[in-house]
Amino acid sequence: MARTITVGLDGSSESRAAAEWAAREAALRQVPVRLLHVWQPVPAPMAQAPLLGVETHQHWSERIPREAAEGLRLRHPGVEVTTEQRAGTPAEVLLEAARDAELLVLGSRALSGLTGFLIGSVGQSVVARAEVPVVLVRAGEQAADEHVKDPTGIPSAATGFRPVVLGLDTDSPDETVITFAFEEARRREATLTVVTGWNLPPYYVYSLAAGVDPREDIIREQAAALTEALRPWREKYPDVEVTEQSRMGSPANHLVDAADEASLVVVGRRIRRSPFGVHIGAVAHAVMHHATTPVAVVAHD
Repeated sequence: MARTITVGLDGSSESRAAAEWAAREAALRQVPVRLLHVWQPVPAPMAQAPLLGVETHQHWSERIPREAAEGLRLRHPGVEVTTEQRAGTPAEVLLEAARDAELLVLGSRALSGLTGFLIGSVGQSVVARAEVPVVLVRAGEQAADEHVKDPTGIPSAATGFRPVVLGLDTDSPDETVITFAFEEARRREATLTVVTGWNLPPYYVYSLAAGVDPREDIIREQAAALTEALRPWREKYPDVEVTEQSRMGSPANHLVDAADEASLVVVGRRIRRSPFGVHIGAVAHAVMHHATTPVAVVAHD
């Protein structure tokens, strides 16, 4: 796998924000950025129209990645930026390109009047099928959004990074997802906040009926399980400061809340080989649509 960050670019504000994020990430990783624009050929009847012909369509298609690359090179002079155009169905082309990258970055846009972000059918299909990490960046995302405010309370990209947040299932912690989160925190010299959510077990009701309230014991057990799951990783990454949040309730809700003060949220997605349906997972799906910060979805077995 080539050490390249690939960005799906279509000229929209969300894809431009994704390209900017990718350039900042590339600087941290010291890898190049590839801007990929998928060109869908004009149907034959449209090709006859003077304003919508093949040459005009191709001109605008070529202009999108060229101008985006020129801007990135000016704003991020230390990052190598290349462009590529491919014809075909966007989801299929992006998935094929992702096989040659270490990271794929896509944009998402805000839902007007609602709380959340629209991933779209292409983005959801790619996230559900890609086997490399996919990062979703909302339209309007700025570098300063990922940093703590300066001493006067003004947003600044010159201050330290906000925490990286990892959603962790202590029943089945995955090495790939945890490693990705620790590496991102290490690159940013940021705190890693690990969040796990859980519900009271069925026997809790019966314990109450018997006059025993085991809630405090359960809370301690869940916190201890999180600490134990992270122990090898604390030893492997001694320079990464880690905070643990073991909370009762929906994991997705806790992650969305934590995202408000984060620079990046990391969630896992189990790889499913079934060719039918879109398989993302309830927690990852909720975080993708409601977190206000970039979200990395990391596929794992």
